[in-house]
Amino acid sequence: MKKVIATTKAPGAIGPYSQAIEANGMLFISGQLPINPETGVMPEGVTAQTEQCMKNLEAILNEAGCTFDNVVKSTCLLGDMSYFGDMNAVYGKYFKGGFPARAAFAVKELPKQALVEIEMIAAL
Repeated sequence: MKKVIATTKAPGAIGPYSQAIEANGMLFISGQLPINPETGVMPEGVTAQTEQCMKNLEAILNEAGCTFDNVVKSTCLLGDMSYFGDMNAVYGKYFKGGFPARAAFAVKELPKQALVEIEMIAAL
């Protein structure tokens, strides 16, 4: 059995997918682009974009009754590996320790020409 998790405090899906799915005690959060849900605007630069991705992820986690402490795995997609250090500096501020497992990849292109996209899996 699965439950769709959705909030207006994060950008709506831009395709046939859900912001997140809760199933079997786990929360699977779709990749979040750095779009401000109130304005629809994507900030400039990887630091600001990572910050917005993390805010969007936090809103979805909170909607499901979770925090970053519940996150067990994340995947960070970058438009270029030269963004890794800046992304990592912002990402790390959201965790108090006991960091989740993570993978980071450079990809050829992200939707809407974003510089970063992050997805997460959390244990409920």
